[in-house]
Amino acid sequence: MFGNFTAVHLAYLFKSIGWTLLLSLLAFALGAVGGFGVMLARISPRRWLRGLAMVYIEGIQGIPLLILLFIVYYGLSLYGYSLPALVAAGLAMMLYVSAYLGDIWRGCIDAMPKPQWEAAECLALTRWQTLRLVIVPQALRLSLPPTVGFLVQIIKMTSLASVIGFVELTRAGQVINNTIFQPFLIFSLVGAFYFVLCYPLSRWSEAMERKLNVAHR
Repeated sequence: MFGNFTAVHLAYLFKSIGWTLLLSLLAFALGAVGGFGVMLARISPRRWLRGLAMVYIEGIQGIPLLILLFIVYYGLSLYGYSLPALVAAGLAMMLYVSAYLGDIWRGCIDAMPKPQWEAAECLALTRWQTLRLVIVPQALRLSLPPTVGFLVQIIKMTSLASVIGFVELTRAGQVINNTIFQPFLIFSLVGAFYFVLCYPLSRWSEAMERKLNVAHR
């Protein structure tokens, strides 16, 4: 049934899962830092800063991640910046993730009741103190379900890094298939591994969302 598929091939797939998780965590961590900055810019009292953040979000969200990967990996090399595949993929995904997380978190901040801001003003808190002590702690809880849900998308989007030669799970499947020519078996296993990685996070996100809805009711 398994033909030429051996334990060596299986071990190669397992090793590639580690690279998939590394790229996912790198993109999420860097994207979260960038997304927090984008979120702060989007709620800034300065109109020009809000506009700049909006242009950034719409620009990045309007470009497919695959094109961002090509721009960073191939485009920068034309100007003498030849980046390793992991660095290029991490940078492109960081830009992509920061735009989406910044928008998600901005929505959570905007969802906070206006009396929260007014109460903070009555206590003579500065805008930064209001955000740090009052708004962000509450918005953080609200943002967890969509953030974890987006993390699932990040894991699946790492498969696009295969087009620039980064050996993550999908690329490893391609390499093995090019050797033993068993696409149904290989890519079924790859799909199963993605399912195992993503399903627990999806259920966790759904559980948090249900819990949050019950709390609101």
